Amino acid sequence: MTTLNIGNAEKNIAVIGAGIIGINCALELQSLGFQVTLIDKLGIGEGCSKANAGHFATEQVFPLAEPNLLWQFPKLLLDPLGPVSLSASYLPKALPWFGQFIWNMLASKRSKNSAAIKTLNKNAISYYQPLLKEAKAEALLTLKGSLLVFEKSSDKTIKRYFEQYKNAGISVLLLDRQQTLLLEPNLSKNIQASLYFTEVGHSADPSAICTQLAKLAFSKGCEYKQAEVLNISHNRSGVNLTTKEETLIFDQVVIASGAWSKALLKPLGYTLPIEAERGYSLDLPPSKNKDKLSRPVASAERKFIMTPMAHGLRLAGTVEYAGLKQQANMKRADMLFKNAQQVLTILPELNAQTAKEGQKWMGHRPSLPDSLPVIGQAPKHSNIFLALGHQHLGLTQGAITGKLIGQLITKQPTDIDVTPFCLSRFN
Repeated sequence: MTTLNIGNAEKNIAVIGAGIIGINCALELQSLGFQVTLIDKLGIGEGCSKANAGHFATEQVFPLAEPNLLWQFPKLLLDPLGPVSLSASYLPKALPWFGQFIWNMLASKRSKNSAAIKTLNKNAISYYQPLLKEAKAEALLTLKGSLLVFEKSSDKTIKRYFEQYKNAGISVLLLDRQQTLLLEPNLSKNIQASLYFTEVGHSADPSAICTQLAKLAFSKGCEYKQAEVLNISHNRSGVNLTTKEETLIFDQVVIASGAWSKALLKPLGYTLPIEAERGYSLDLPPSKNKDKLSRPVASAERKFIMTPMAHGLRLAGTVEYAGLKQQANMKRADMLFKNAQQVLTILPELNAQTAKEGQKWMGHRPSLPDSLPVIGQAPKHSNIFLALGHQHLGLTQGAITGKLIGQLITKQPTDIDVTPFCLSRFN
Protein backbone atom coordinates (compact mmCIF):
# COMPACT_ATOMS: atom_id res chain seq x y z
CA MET A 1 0.00 0.00 0.00
CA THR A 2 1.07 3.58 -0.68
CA THR A 3 0.17 6.36 1.70
CA LEU A 4 -1.52 9.27 -0.03
CA ASN A 5 0.74 12.26 -0.45
CA ILE A 6 -2.16 14.50 0.50
CA GLY A 7 -2.70 12.81 3.85
CA ASN A 8 -5.77 10.67 3.09
CA ALA A 9 -6.16 7.07 4.18
CA GLU A 10 -4.55 4.35 2.11
CA LYS A 11 -6.79 3.28 -0.78
CA ASN A 12 -6.74 0.83 -3.64
CA ILE A 13 -8.35 2.12 -6.83
CA ALA A 14 -9.17 0.25 -10.02
CA VAL A 15 -9.38 2.02 -13.36
CA ILE A 16 -11.39 -0.02 -15.86
CA GLY A 17 -10.24 0.74 -19.39
CA ALA A 18 -6.67 1.24 -20.62
CA GLY A 19 -7.36 3.66 -23.43
CA ILE A 20 -6.01 7.21 -23.34
CA ILE A 21 -8.68 8.29 -20.82
CA GLY A 22 -8.09 5.41 -18.43
CA ILE A 23 -4.31 5.72 -18.69
CA ASN A 24 -4.45 9.42 -17.79
CA CYS A 25 -6.75 8.69 -14.85
CA ALA A 26 -4.46 5.92 -13.60
CA LEU A 27 -1.35 8.08 -13.96
CA GLU A 28 -2.92 11.00 -12.09
CA LEU A 29 -4.23 8.83 -9.24
CA GLN A 30 -0.96 6.92 -8.86
CA SER A 31 0.89 10.25 -8.79
CA LEU A 32 -1.40 11.35 -5.97
CA GLY A 33 -0.28 8.35 -3.93
CA PHE A 34 -3.12 5.89 -4.48
CA GLN A 35 -2.38 2.28 -5.31
CA VAL A 36 -3.90 1.92 -8.77
CA THR A 37 -4.68 -1.15 -10.83
CA LEU A 38 -5.38 -0.52 -14.51
CA ILE A 39 -7.67 -3.18 -15.99
CA ASP A 40 -8.44 -3.82 -19.66
CA LYS A 41 -9.56 -6.86 -21.65
CA LEU A 42 -7.40 -6.03 -24.70
CA GLY A 43 -4.24 -4.24 -23.62
CA ILE A 44 -2.71 -0.80 -23.25
CA GLY A 45 -4.19 1.57 -25.82
CA GLU A 46 -5.57 -1.31 -27.88
CA GLY A 47 -9.08 0.09 -28.33
CA CYS A 48 -10.15 3.38 -29.87
CA SER A 49 -6.87 5.00 -28.78
CA LYS A 50 -4.66 2.86 -31.01
CA ALA A 51 -4.99 4.12 -34.59
CA ASN A 52 -6.94 7.36 -34.38
CA ALA A 53 -6.08 10.53 -36.31
CA GLY A 54 -3.64 11.74 -33.65
CA HIS A 55 -5.32 15.14 -33.70
CA PHE A 56 -5.44 17.23 -30.52
CA ALA A 57 -8.61 18.85 -31.79
CA THR A 58 -9.10 21.72 -29.37
CA GLU A 59 -10.90 23.64 -32.13
CA GLN A 60 -13.77 21.13 -32.18
CA VAL A 61 -16.08 22.89 -29.74
CA PHE A 62 -19.39 22.40 -31.55
CA PRO A 63 -21.68 19.49 -30.61
CA LEU A 64 -22.21 16.85 -33.29
CA ALA A 65 -26.00 17.33 -33.14
CA GLU A 66 -26.36 19.89 -35.93
CA PRO A 67 -29.88 20.72 -37.18
CA ASN A 68 -28.87 20.34 -40.85
CA LEU A 69 -28.25 16.63 -40.23
CA LEU A 70 -32.01 16.10 -40.00
CA TRP A 71 -32.38 16.40 -43.77
CA GLN A 72 -29.54 13.96 -44.34
CA PHE A 73 -30.93 10.95 -42.44
CA PRO A 74 -32.59 9.29 -45.49
CA LYS A 75 -29.29 9.49 -47.38
CA LEU A 76 -27.45 7.90 -44.45
CA LEU A 77 -29.46 4.72 -44.87
CA LEU A 78 -28.92 4.60 -48.63
CA ASP A 79 -25.18 5.31 -48.83
CA PRO A 80 -23.09 2.81 -46.80
CA LEU A 81 -19.88 4.52 -47.95
CA GLY A 82 -20.94 8.11 -47.30
CA PRO A 83 -19.22 10.40 -44.77
CA VAL A 84 -21.90 9.40 -42.24
CA SER A 85 -23.49 5.99 -42.47
CA LEU A 86 -26.29 4.33 -40.50
CA SER A 87 -26.70 0.58 -40.77
CA ALA A 88 -30.32 -0.23 -41.68
CA SER A 89 -30.28 -3.38 -39.54
CA TYR A 90 -29.02 -1.41 -36.55
CA LEU A 91 -31.52 1.44 -36.91
CA PRO A 92 -34.16 0.04 -34.47
CA LYS A 93 -31.57 -0.20 -31.69
CA ALA A 94 -30.20 3.26 -32.47
CA LEU A 95 -33.57 5.07 -32.56
CA PRO A 96 -33.68 6.00 -28.83
CA TRP A 97 -30.18 7.46 -29.08
CA PHE A 98 -31.05 9.42 -32.21
CA GLY A 99 -34.18 10.73 -30.49
CA GLN A 100 -32.00 12.31 -27.80
CA PHE A 101 -29.50 13.40 -30.43
CA ILE A 102 -32.21 15.32 -32.28
CA TRP A 103 -33.41 16.87 -29.01
CA ASN A 104 -29.91 18.24 -28.50
CA MET A 105 -30.14 20.08 -31.83
CA LEU A 106 -32.19 22.78 -30.12
CA ALA A 107 -30.30 26.07 -30.19
CA SER A 108 -30.41 26.51 -26.41
CA LYS A 109 -28.98 23.04 -25.82
CA ARG A 110 -26.31 23.39 -28.50
CA SER A 111 -25.14 26.66 -26.96
CA LYS A 112 -24.95 25.16 -23.48
CA ASN A 113 -23.20 21.99 -24.66
CA SER A 114 -20.72 23.95 -26.76
CA ALA A 115 -19.79 26.09 -23.76
CA ALA A 116 -19.07 22.93 -21.76
CA ILE A 117 -16.89 21.45 -24.51
CA LYS A 118 -14.93 24.69 -24.67
CA THR A 119 -14.07 24.50 -20.97
CA LEU A 120 -12.54 21.06 -21.51
CA ASN A 121 -10.70 21.96 -24.69
CA LYS A 122 -9.42 25.41 -23.78
CA ASN A 123 -6.27 24.27 -21.96
CA ALA A 124 -6.35 20.58 -22.88
CA ILE A 125 -2.93 20.56 -24.53
CA SER A 126 -1.24 22.34 -21.63
CA TYR A 127 -2.38 19.54 -19.30
CA TYR A 128 -0.47 17.06 -21.45
CA GLN A 129 2.81 18.93 -21.63
CA PRO A 130 4.15 18.25 -18.11
CA LEU A 131 3.07 14.61 -18.35
CA LEU A 132 4.84 14.07 -21.66
CA LYS A 133 7.92 15.86 -20.32
CA GLU A 134 8.04 13.58 -17.27
CA ALA A 135 7.55 10.57 -19.55
CA LYS A 136 10.39 11.80 -21.81
CA ALA A 137 7.89 11.78 -24.64
CA GLU A 138 7.67 15.48 -25.54
CA ALA A 139 8.53 14.67 -29.15
CA LEU A 140 5.19 12.87 -29.48
CA LEU A 141 3.32 16.19 -29.45
CA THR A 142 3.76 18.60 -32.37
CA LEU A 143 2.25 22.08 -32.27
CA LYS A 144 1.91 23.21 -35.87
CA GLY A 145 -1.84 23.75 -35.98
CA SER A 146 -4.20 22.10 -38.45
CA LEU A 147 -6.12 22.95 -41.61
CA LEU A 148 -9.76 22.52 -42.56
CA VAL A 149 -9.84 22.67 -46.36
CA PHE A 150 -12.70 23.43 -48.76
CA GLU A 151 -13.03 22.27 -52.36
CA LYS A 152 -16.47 23.25 -53.61
CA SER A 153 -18.10 25.22 -50.80
CA SER A 154 -19.23 28.73 -51.61
CA ASP A 155 -17.38 31.74 -50.28
CA LYS A 156 -20.43 32.48 -48.15
CA THR A 157 -20.33 29.01 -46.57
CA ILE A 158 -16.61 29.21 -45.88
CA LYS A 159 -16.98 32.66 -44.33
CA ARG A 160 -19.81 31.33 -42.13
CA TYR A 161 -17.55 28.52 -40.86
CA PHE A 162 -14.82 31.04 -40.15
CA GLU A 163 -17.12 33.36 -38.22
CA GLN A 164 -18.52 30.48 -36.16
CA TYR A 165 -15.08 29.43 -34.97
CA LYS A 166 -13.90 32.99 -34.46
CA ASN A 167 -17.00 33.87 -32.43
CA ALA A 168 -16.41 30.76 -30.33
CA GLY A 169 -13.00 32.10 -29.31
CA ILE A 170 -10.97 29.71 -31.47
CA SER A 171 -7.65 30.97 -32.86
CA VAL A 172 -8.28 30.67 -36.59
CA LEU A 173 -7.16 32.30 -39.83
CA LEU A 174 -9.03 32.27 -43.14
CA LEU A 175 -6.61 31.41 -45.97
CA ASP A 176 -7.15 31.57 -49.70
CA ARG A 177 -5.82 28.90 -52.09
CA GLN A 178 -2.38 30.47 -52.48
CA GLN A 179 -1.90 30.92 -48.74
CA THR A 180 -3.06 27.35 -48.11
CA LEU A 181 -0.59 25.91 -50.64
CA LEU A 182 2.24 27.92 -49.13
CA LEU A 183 1.59 26.09 -45.86
CA GLU A 184 1.03 22.68 -47.47
CA PRO A 185 2.47 22.58 -51.01
CA ASN A 186 1.36 18.99 -51.60
CA LEU A 187 -2.32 19.79 -51.39
CA SER A 188 -4.30 19.65 -54.60
CA LYS A 189 -5.24 22.78 -56.52
CA ASN A 190 -8.81 21.57 -56.01
CA ILE A 191 -8.55 23.35 -52.66
CA GLN A 192 -10.24 26.75 -52.81
CA ALA A 193 -9.61 27.95 -49.25
CA SER A 194 -8.92 26.74 -45.73
CA LEU A 195 -9.28 27.54 -42.08
CA TYR A 196 -5.94 27.46 -40.27
CA PHE A 197 -6.31 26.58 -36.58
CA THR A 198 -3.08 27.91 -35.16
CA GLU A 199 -3.16 26.48 -31.63
CA VAL A 200 -3.96 22.85 -32.49
CA GLY A 201 -1.52 19.94 -32.08
CA HIS A 202 -1.02 16.43 -33.37
CA SER A 203 0.96 13.30 -32.64
CA ALA A 204 2.86 11.22 -35.17
CA ASP A 205 2.19 8.18 -32.99
CA PRO A 206 -0.87 8.40 -30.69
CA SER A 207 -0.45 4.77 -29.71
CA ALA A 208 3.01 5.61 -28.33
CA ILE A 209 1.48 8.34 -26.17
CA CYS A 210 -0.64 5.66 -24.52
CA THR A 211 2.37 3.39 -24.10
CA GLN A 212 4.67 6.06 -22.69
CA LEU A 213 2.15 7.50 -20.24
CA ALA A 214 1.25 4.00 -19.06
CA LYS A 215 4.94 3.22 -18.64
CA LEU A 216 5.27 6.34 -16.47
CA ALA A 217 2.31 5.22 -14.35
CA PHE A 218 3.86 1.76 -13.93
CA SER A 219 7.17 3.30 -12.89
CA LYS A 220 5.27 5.01 -10.07
CA GLY A 221 3.79 1.71 -8.88
CA CYS A 222 0.61 1.37 -10.91
CA GLU A 223 -0.24 -2.25 -11.70
CA TYR A 224 -1.82 -3.67 -14.84
CA LYS A 225 -4.22 -6.57 -15.15
CA GLN A 226 -5.52 -7.88 -18.46
CA ALA A 227 -9.06 -9.04 -17.77
CA GLU A 228 -12.63 -8.33 -18.80
CA VAL A 229 -14.77 -6.91 -16.02
CA LEU A 230 -18.18 -8.54 -16.30
CA ASN A 231 -19.95 -6.99 -13.33
CA ILE A 232 -19.55 -4.29 -10.69
CA SER A 233 -21.18 -4.52 -7.28
CA HIS A 234 -21.03 -1.92 -4.55
CA ASN A 235 -21.16 -2.38 -0.78
CA ARG A 236 -20.09 -0.57 2.35
CA SER A 237 -16.60 -2.04 2.32
CA GLY A 238 -15.85 -1.15 -1.28
CA VAL A 239 -16.44 -2.20 -4.86
CA ASN A 240 -16.30 -5.75 -6.20
CA LEU A 241 -15.26 -6.36 -9.80
CA THR A 242 -16.18 -9.75 -11.24
CA THR A 243 -14.11 -11.22 -14.09
CA LYS A 244 -14.23 -14.71 -15.61
CA GLU A 245 -11.48 -15.86 -13.28
CA GLU A 246 -12.04 -14.03 -9.99
CA THR A 247 -13.61 -11.28 -7.94
CA LEU A 248 -11.41 -8.27 -7.24
CA ILE A 249 -12.08 -5.91 -4.33
CA PHE A 250 -11.17 -2.21 -4.37
CA ASP A 251 -11.92 0.82 -2.25
CA GLN A 252 -12.89 2.87 -5.30
CA VAL A 253 -13.31 2.34 -9.03
CA VAL A 254 -13.07 4.60 -12.08
CA ILE A 255 -15.03 3.38 -15.11
CA ALA A 256 -13.26 4.52 -18.27
CA SER A 257 -14.34 1.75 -20.63
CA GLY A 258 -15.74 3.93 -23.40
CA ALA A 259 -18.47 2.46 -25.56
CA TRP A 260 -18.50 -0.70 -23.42
CA SER A 261 -19.47 1.18 -20.24
CA LYS A 262 -23.23 0.85 -20.72
CA ALA A 263 -23.33 -2.82 -19.71
CA LEU A 264 -21.33 -2.14 -16.54
CA LEU A 265 -23.55 0.73 -15.41
CA LYS A 266 -26.93 -0.87 -16.08
CA PRO A 267 -26.85 -3.33 -13.12
CA LEU A 268 -25.99 -0.38 -10.88
CA GLY A 269 -29.23 1.31 -11.89
CA TYR A 270 -27.90 3.86 -14.36
CA THR A 271 -29.01 4.70 -17.88
CA LEU A 272 -26.16 5.53 -20.21
CA PRO A 273 -27.33 6.50 -23.72
CA ILE A 274 -24.02 5.79 -25.41
CA GLU A 275 -23.44 4.76 -29.01
CA ALA A 276 -20.41 3.25 -30.70
CA GLU A 277 -19.66 5.76 -33.40
CA ARG A 278 -17.38 3.67 -35.55
CA GLY A 279 -14.44 5.42 -37.18
CA TYR A 280 -11.94 4.00 -39.67
CA SER A 281 -8.32 4.68 -40.55
CA LEU A 282 -5.94 3.66 -43.31
CA ASP A 283 -2.18 3.88 -42.90
CA LEU A 284 -0.17 4.53 -46.06
CA PRO A 285 3.60 3.96 -46.41
CA PRO A 286 6.03 6.87 -46.70
CA SER A 287 5.93 8.86 -49.92
CA LYS A 288 9.05 9.72 -51.92
CA ASN A 289 8.24 13.25 -50.88
CA LYS A 290 9.02 12.93 -47.19
CA ASP A 291 7.50 16.31 -46.36
CA LYS A 292 4.08 15.41 -47.73
CA LEU A 293 2.17 17.13 -44.89
CA SER A 294 3.36 19.15 -41.93
CA ARG A 295 0.14 19.10 -39.93
CA PRO A 296 -3.32 17.47 -39.90
CA VAL A 297 -5.50 18.43 -42.85
CA ALA A 298 -9.24 17.80 -42.65
CA SER A 299 -11.71 18.00 -45.52
CA ALA A 300 -14.86 20.00 -44.79
CA GLU A 301 -16.85 18.32 -47.56
CA ARG A 302 -15.48 14.78 -47.37
CA LYS A 303 -15.46 14.55 -43.55
CA PHE A 304 -12.07 12.88 -43.15
CA ILE A 305 -8.63 13.89 -41.95
CA MET A 306 -5.04 13.23 -43.05
CA THR A 307 -2.27 13.27 -40.44
CA PRO A 308 1.50 12.87 -40.96
CA MET A 309 2.64 9.89 -38.91
CA ALA A 310 5.99 8.37 -38.02
CA HIS A 311 5.22 5.50 -40.42
CA GLY A 312 3.88 7.62 -43.29
CA LEU A 313 0.40 9.08 -43.66
CA ARG A 314 -2.78 8.21 -41.78
CA LEU A 315 -6.18 8.78 -43.34
CA ALA A 316 -8.96 8.70 -40.78
CA GLY A 317 -12.48 9.75 -40.02
CA THR A 318 -16.05 9.31 -41.22
CA VAL A 319 -18.85 8.09 -38.99
CA GLU A 320 -20.66 4.76 -39.01
CA TYR A 321 -23.49 3.82 -36.65
CA ALA A 322 -23.57 0.02 -36.54
CA GLY A 323 -23.08 -0.91 -32.87
CA LEU A 324 -20.35 -2.87 -31.13
CA LYS A 325 -20.85 -6.30 -32.66
CA GLN A 326 -21.16 -5.85 -36.43
CA GLN A 327 -18.12 -6.76 -38.47
CA ALA A 328 -16.02 -3.86 -39.71
CA ASN A 329 -16.79 -2.67 -43.23
CA MET A 330 -13.27 -2.07 -44.49
CA LYS A 331 -14.61 -0.63 -47.73
CA ARG A 332 -14.99 2.52 -45.65
CA ALA A 333 -11.22 2.50 -45.07
CA ASP A 334 -10.63 2.05 -48.81
CA MET A 335 -12.93 5.02 -49.41
CA LEU A 336 -10.54 7.21 -47.40
CA PHE A 337 -7.84 6.66 -50.04
CA LYS A 338 -10.20 7.68 -52.84
CA ASN A 339 -11.02 10.87 -50.96
CA ALA A 340 -7.37 11.64 -50.31
CA GLN A 341 -6.57 11.28 -54.01
CA GLN A 342 -8.75 14.34 -54.60
CA VAL A 343 -7.07 16.42 -51.90
CA LEU A 344 -3.39 15.50 -52.23
CA THR A 345 -1.14 15.73 -55.29
CA ILE A 346 1.34 13.07 -54.12
CA LEU A 347 -0.99 10.08 -53.92
CA PRO A 348 -0.83 9.04 -57.59
CA GLU A 349 2.57 7.51 -56.83
CA LEU A 350 0.77 5.23 -54.38
CA ASN A 351 -1.30 2.97 -56.60
CA ALA A 352 -4.56 1.32 -55.59
CA GLN A 353 -2.78 -1.93 -54.72
CA THR A 354 -0.44 -0.13 -52.32
CA ALA A 355 -3.42 1.47 -50.64
CA LYS A 356 -5.21 -1.86 -50.49
CA GLU A 357 -2.25 -3.32 -48.63
CA GLY A 358 -2.19 -0.42 -46.17
CA GLN A 359 -2.95 -1.04 -42.53
CA LYS A 360 -6.70 -0.71 -41.96
CA TRP A 361 -8.39 -0.20 -38.62
CA MET A 362 -11.79 0.45 -37.10
CA GLY A 363 -12.43 1.86 -33.62
CA HIS A 364 -15.56 2.49 -31.56
CA ARG A 365 -15.81 6.14 -30.54
CA PRO A 366 -17.97 6.36 -27.37
CA SER A 367 -20.54 9.04 -28.21
CA LEU A 368 -23.32 10.51 -26.11
CA PRO A 369 -26.21 12.42 -27.71
CA ASP A 370 -25.13 15.80 -26.32
CA SER A 371 -21.45 15.35 -27.34
CA LEU A 372 -20.35 15.78 -23.73
CA PRO A 373 -18.42 13.10 -21.83
CA VAL A 374 -19.41 11.79 -18.43
CA ILE A 375 -16.87 12.92 -15.84
CA GLY A 376 -17.66 12.71 -12.15
CA GLN A 377 -18.86 10.67 -9.23
CA ALA A 378 -21.68 8.20 -9.81
CA PRO A 379 -24.83 9.87 -8.39
CA LYS A 380 -25.83 6.94 -6.16
CA HIS A 381 -22.44 5.34 -5.45
CA SER A 382 -19.81 7.31 -3.56
CA ASN A 383 -17.00 4.89 -4.43
CA ILE A 384 -17.56 4.82 -8.19
CA PHE A 385 -16.31 7.51 -10.58
CA LEU A 386 -16.87 7.87 -14.29
CA ALA A 387 -14.64 9.08 -17.14
CA LEU A 388 -16.19 8.02 -20.43
CA GLY A 389 -18.02 9.08 -23.59
CA HIS A 390 -15.47 11.50 -25.07
CA GLN A 391 -16.61 10.79 -28.69
CA HIS A 392 -14.05 12.23 -31.17
CA LEU A 393 -12.09 14.01 -28.44
CA GLY A 394 -10.65 11.26 -26.25
CA LEU A 395 -7.03 12.02 -27.14
CA THR A 396 -7.65 15.76 -26.83
CA GLN A 397 -9.36 15.61 -23.44
CA GLY A 398 -7.39 12.75 -21.87
CA ALA A 399 -5.02 14.68 -19.62
CA ILE A 400 -7.56 17.18 -18.29
CA THR A 401 -10.00 14.33 -17.60
CA GLY A 402 -7.35 12.54 -15.56
CA LYS A 403 -6.67 15.72 -13.59
CA LEU A 404 -10.38 16.24 -12.87
CA ILE A 405 -10.86 12.65 -11.71
CA GLY A 406 -7.93 13.05 -9.33
CA GLN A 407 -9.41 16.24 -7.92
CA LEU A 408 -12.85 14.67 -7.49
CA ILE A 409 -11.55 11.57 -5.72
CA THR A 410 -9.37 13.63 -3.37
CA LYS A 411 -12.28 16.05 -2.80
CA GLN A 412 -10.28 19.02 -4.05
CA PRO A 413 -11.75 21.96 -6.00
CA THR A 414 -11.83 21.08 -9.70
CA ASP A 415 -10.08 23.22 -12.29
CA ILE A 416 -13.35 23.60 -14.20
CA ASP A 417 -17.00 23.14 -13.32
CA VAL A 418 -17.81 19.45 -13.89
CA THR A 419 -21.58 19.84 -13.37
CA PRO A 420 -22.38 19.66 -17.13
CA PHE A 421 -20.63 16.27 -17.33
CA CYS A 422 -22.48 14.51 -14.52
CA LEU A 423 -24.26 11.24 -15.32
CA SER A 424 -27.35 12.61 -13.58
CA ARG A 425 -28.25 14.52 -16.76
CA PHE A 426 -29.43 11.18 -18.19
CA ASN A 427 -30.87 9.71 -14.97
